[in-house]
Amino acid sequence: MRAVTLILVVLLLLLQYPLWLGKGSWLKVWDLHRQVEAQQQANQLAQARNAVLDAEVRDLKQGTAAIEERARSELGMIKRGEVFFQVLEDPAVQTSGKQVAQIPQASSVNR
Repeated sequence: MRAVTLILVVLLLLLQYPLWLGKGSWLKVWDLHRQVEAQQQANQLAQARNAVLDAEVRDLKQGTAAIEERARSELGMIKRGEVFFQVLEDPAVQTSGKQVAQIPQASSVNR
């Protein structure tokens, strides 16, 4: 009787091995489920980024406002007849215990 019980326990363990540790085990399924969730989150971020880029491309194709904004901010361009003022703010410089405020420098450029 003891031998039969031992054989049945061993057989039960052999049948449980593929379920828990084998090729298609629960552990691998849980891991794959976690990976799928992580990939879905990455896909959502990519879709949001793509939507922003798509809107920017459509804006650049349809109107000149976006092109003008990029030219001004990235290339420092100005329109004809405009006057460009650049104000530089330097911190106050201390000399011999006194604070001397520097006057902001302004430059104007006509193109």
